[in-house]
Parts: sequence; C-alpha cells; structure tokens
Amino acid sequence: MLSFQVRDFTIGKNQPLALLLGPCVIEDEKHTLYMAAELKKITSRFPFPLIFKASYDKANRSSGRSFRGPGIKKGLSILQKVQKEFDLPVITDIHSPDEAKAAAEYVDILQIPAFLCRQTDLILAAAATQKPVNIKKGQFVAPWDMKNVVEKMESQGNRKILLTDRGTTFGYNNLVSDMRAIPIMQDLGYPVCFDASHSVQLPGSLGGASGGERKYIPTLAKAAVAAGCNALFIECHSDPANAKSDATTVVPFDMLTNLLEEIERIYFALQQAHAR
Repeated sequence: MLSFQVRDFTIGKNQPLALLLGPCVIEDEKHTLYMAAELKKITSRFPFPLIFKASYDKANRSSGRSFRGPGIKKGLSILQKVQKEFDLPVITDIHSPDEAKAAAEYVDILQIPAFLCRQTDLILAAAATQKPVNIKKGQFVAPWDMKNVVEKMESQGNRKILLTDRGTTFGYNNLVSDMRAIPIMQDLGYPVCFDASHSVQLPGSLGGASGGERKYIPTLAKAAVAAGCNALFIECHSDPANAKSDATTVVPFDMLTNLLEEIERIYFALQQAHAR
C-alpha cells in the first residue's frame, strides 16, 4: 500500500488512524473557527492526527432552496484562517476542474464528492495539482470498480490517493455499509477512509432534504476501525439541531468524545494483535 504525507504525519499502512472531522458546510467564519478550536481540543488527548474538513459549497443539496455555503472565494479564505490560527491541515470538496486549481492553492487535501467520482475531467484536474486527493466511492459504484478512478489519478503521476467508502445504495432512500469494501479498495494499493456520517444517510427521505440515523454512526465507525480502515471521516457540529446541512447526521461534541474513547481501545487492541 502506498502512503502519503500530510504536514507532519503520514496516511497509510502501519500509520496512525487519521481523523477527518468538521462541519458539513462552512456556515460562517465565526462558527468555523470555533469548530476548529473545539475539535483540536477534543482530539488532542487521542493519538490520532486531525484534518479539519468543511465545504465552501454544497453543490449537491437535495433542494435548490437549501443552504450551500459561502462560495469558493470566501470559503477558502476561512479555511486558510483555520490552517494558520490552529496549525491544522484542511480538506474541502471541489466540483469542477477550475475549482481544483483554485482550491489547491489553499488546502492540504482535495476531496472528490461521491456523486462526482466518475467525472474524468474533474479527477484529472485534481490529480494534476499533485495535491493529495480523497476520492469518495459513489453510492452506485462497486469497490473494485474504483480501480478505474485510481488509474485516472495515476495517469497524471499522482499517487497521493485516499479512497473513501460512504455506503452503497440499498433500494430507495437508504444505504448499506459493506465492510468488505475497506480491504477490497486497500488491495488497489492505497489507504482507505470510512465516512461514518454519510453512510447513515437516508438520501432524499425528507422530500427536500436527506434524513439520516445518527445513532448508528458509532456502530459503523467502530466496525470500520476493526476492519482496518486507515482514516475515519465524521461530520460534527456544536448544535446539530440547528446545523445548516445534514442536521440528522452530524455528531455533537459529547458523542464524538465518547466514540473516540471507544475507537482508541479498538485501535490499540488491533495494534497489539498485529504485534504478536
């Protein structure tokens, strides 16, 4: 398995579990900086490096009336403040080839949304920046078919790849998580992240928005760590009920802390087992 460097840590085999945490969307500068401060404080007691995530534009909201974010210019400026004020690496979604180049000047990792994982021009543009790229496996894509996406990245000489599983379509308005996807995608030669937040979504189930079952996030996150994922993606919020995006699947701080305590025990149990 290939690995890649992010600031002062590495994501890959035999490396510490990386945490990709943050709100679904940048709501405003004050809230984003508060979230970064709190998440850095929470994760400081755990042996897992933190990558702050937030989107400047949620371009795939169910309804055109839903909040999308501050846009690329203001959003990237806010993420840059997170980097400088808290010394944290940041990751954000991109949606077009032009955005790839612009975002790469600010963020540490680019992210390809699941709905866009087969968009060749977007993948090639992201790869051409030579930044690490987190590619979310589409809900409609088999894990072994991510080989085609990997080959597109490699065609640009970029092997700083993270593949993320975020559930698979299971009938209408539902997803299911197959933990086999983690080792299957790792066998493609790259580290794998598990997105515990979007895996519990009920897509479009609220009519004008996606619903979700937050209570199952700990179950799936712990299963993914036990299955050997290299990184864990969890969206968080200081006030989930009033979150402007994905309110049913963002995790409050107390729930996150309790979950990380359990994950730490599972993680170290696996380390001890592998050392025998």
